Amino acid sequence: MLQRVDPATLTTSTLRSRAEAIAFVVMVAALAIAPFFAYPLFLMQALCFALFACAFNLLIGYVGLLSFGHALYFGWASYVSAHLAKVGAIALPYAYWGGKWQWFAIPLPPLPPELAILGGTFVAGLLGLIAGSLAIRRQGIYFAMITLALAQMMYFFALQAKFTGGEDGIQGVPRGKLFGLIDLSSTMTMYTVVVVIFLACFLLIHRIINSPFGEVLKAIRENEPRAVSLGYKTDRYKLVAFVLSATLAGVAGSTKAIVFQIASLTDVHWTMSGEVVLMTLVGGLGTVFGPVAGAFAIIGMQNYLNALDQWVTVIQGLIFVSCVLLFRRGIVGELAHLLRIKL
Repeated sequence: MLQRVDPATLTTSTLRSRAEAIAFVVMVAALAIAPFFAYPLFLMQALCFALFACAFNLLIGYVGLLSFGHALYFGWASYVSAHLAKVGAIALPYAYWGGKWQWFAIPLPPLPPELAILGGTFVAGLLGLIAGSLAIRRQGIYFAMITLALAQMMYFFALQAKFTGGEDGIQGVPRGKLFGLIDLSSTMTMYTVVVVIFLACFLLIHRIINSPFGEVLKAIRENEPRAVSLGYKTDRYKLVAFVLSATLAGVAGSTKAIVFQIASLTDVHWTMSGEVVLMTLVGGLGTVFGPVAGAFAIIGMQNYLNALDQWVTVIQGLIFVSCVLLFRRGIVGELAHLLRIKL
């Protein structure tokens, strides 16, 4: 028999769970009908950047670490994914030949899109592990500068490396067939795959921040010395969070390369790191849905105000300043505060 539940007896966590569930259903419904009202390629671009912003928000919003070099993982995952899908990989077996052990380069054929995306994601996670191991030794502005320096170093490497195509990038990347069955040449099919990837990663991020691991991350953000006094190895937690953030950013970059069939220097430039900071702050720092709203807002301005040329950057700057001065919680943050819920 159903019983009426008194709203006064509902706990804060229950109300928050319900609000997030409703918001998630609304988001899924909006993504389902969006292709009938907006250009699918614009939606796919916005979703890739929304995932990128969510990955970045996992680091800055829940650990308090500001990275100015997240384009490193986004861009290099894009390069690796594009190269694997178009050219293929190179196997380096170690075998005994001619009286000694030698490396042999064996070219492999182009990989299907799912393996190309996984390859780019793996490289992004590996780069995140290397960069994070160095960066977490410092805090504040020093941490941010280390991440920026590493990203710029890899940017100049991408500019000179042969396989990246230099200023031309890697063009004409084939979308291929997903699992050998689903032809991604269809725009609507590609859109469906991008939505599935985005929602899967979004739910993963939501699970991370609401797990015991996520609670420790929040404790580190609020008061790291107290977390250390409780016995937590904070450097380990920060490194894991850094690698997770880099890996998810790699998923976004790899997917974008397959969707738009190109990987370019723009993806690894420092301005890309600045854009993801802007998306996160405009949408709402430390909120689950904020980076999604921020990404759609920024990408929407770049696409629909394209006729204004350089003025788009000026408008973005004005919006950023306005958010910092007047709406510090961001779009979703202010909405959640107004409704007295957490999103």
